[in-house]
Amino acid sequence: MTNMTEMESLKSENQKLRNYISLVLAEIELVERISEIKQNFADSADSELITVPIMDRISKIKSEKRLLQENLNLT
Repeated sequence: MTNMTEMESLKSENQKLRNYISLVLAEIELVERISEIKQNFADSADSELITVPIMDRISKIKSEKRLLQENLNLT
């Protein structure tokens, strides 16, 4: 019985780590996208309209990452 519980625990931790990695990769991609937008729309008022929703998503990702870091004792 203990092995099964331990196995389930490891599977859960593995899934959390995979989620964390996905969040890190998504954050990196979105930060790069923001940089590209700022370069391509340097003199445009539209750049803020485009980047604000992306910045909001980055903020949500950081929050999700923080929760997983605490849960997985990564901090």
